[in-house]
Amino acid sequence: MCRLEARRPIQPGYASNFGSGRKANHVYLTATLDATVWGAELAIGSGPGRIYVVEPTGPIEDDPNLTDKKFPGNPTKSYRSRDPLVVKGEVTEWEGHSPEVLQEIMPPSMAPVGLANASTGGR
Repeated sequence: MCRLEARRPIQPGYASNFGSGRKANHVYLTATLDATVWGAELAIGSGPGRIYVVEPTGPIEDDPNLTDKKFPGNPTKSYRSRDPLVVKGEVTEWEGHSPEVLQEIMPPSMAPVGLANASTGGR
């Protein structure tokens, strides 16, 4: 995965790191480290997942992909925005989930990617 520098904006309009890789109309963020770790582990791409501290530049809203479908009430504190997020820094030390836990959560088509990320033991 690409490393982003501080003050660099993360903008919608690029290929998604999840699913089919189609163009994302939003950028996504979360207020909990646990949900962020899941995002880093489940992201598609080469190399280890990365976690960034970001600041929204515009309004944010609950992520309906999670809050409406999987976690009513938004306990994961997952959000999205059509406006850029500005990178403030990177979280370099975090612990990922075990390969067994990742296998239970991920769809079979994603398992090899997630397990490859998990084998790095976090960052």
